[in-house]
Amino acid sequence: MEKGIFEIFGVMSMEPDEIRVGVVRIEGTNCEDETVRAFRMLGVFAEAVHLKQFYSDMIKDGESRSIWDYSCLVFPGGFSAGDYVRAGAIFSARAKSLLRHDLEMFIREGYPVLGICNGFQVLAELGALPGFDEDRPVSDKPEMALAINSSSRFECRQSYLKHENRGKCRFTSEYMKDEIVVFPVAHAEGKVTFPVGREKDFLNLLEENDQIVFRYVDSEGNYSDYPWNPNGSYSNIAGICNVTGNVFGLMPHPERVVNPWQHTDWMRMEREEGDGIRVFRSILKYLEKL
Repeated sequence: MEKGIFEIFGVMSMEPDEIRVGVVRIEGTNCEDETVRAFRMLGVFAEAVHLKQFYSDMIKDGESRSIWDYSCLVFPGGFSAGDYVRAGAIFSARAKSLLRHDLEMFIREGYPVLGICNGFQVLAELGALPGFDEDRPVSDKPEMALAINSSSRFECRQSYLKHENRGKCRFTSEYMKDEIVVFPVAHAEGKVTFPVGREKDFLNLLEENDQIVFRYVDSEGNYSDYPWNPNGSYSNIAGICNVTGNVFGLMPHPERVVNPWQHTDWMRMEREEGDGIRVFRSILKYLEKL
């Protein structure tokens, strides 16, 4: 794939066999295999690629990679670098120090970037989310944080989510507005927070820009506190996209419910597929421009 493919005309259509997905891992990530599998289920090329493969001169011949080898990048879940300092901080610092220019151009040209759980934390630390500035897709410093859960403990269970995006997010075009889905959560630092005293300003801007994608709700679709909101996120926010819709971060794990039998109620509910698979299908439809 040549650099500049989306330049001038925006996203151009791609055939399925042209799509290549890179799931970026480092020591401590642990959801890359499930994420790769989700894309492969849909018939496209996907591979887990270590961050060092983008820059280290110690990588063997044939194993080095460029961001421009891919049409989509994913930062997966896990505990990158042991979540030392803050969750996602070390991963993002390494990526930003070496790849910022290419990442900014990648995002600016319209390529999709997804961050799941620890990946959402990475994107926030990178300054790629909330991503209010279209011309500066990676800010100099973080503008939001995924803080320690209000319960002060690791939360691991299914969560109900309401899809609230009105169409901007490229990763959820397969979901209906206000549809309730179930993705599992598994994190200790997932509480969406904004600068103290400016929370309402950030919320208003996110809502005006159609950047809120999922909110935590109860089983009836109502906004509720803990345990339905597992981490105490401001305004029940579970996932947001940037202002252009091609960078998306969410704490729950869609890659863990791509099959119907991965849902806890699979014996009682008739599903043709898992609720999470449509995130990955939406990405492909965006690239294919169907």
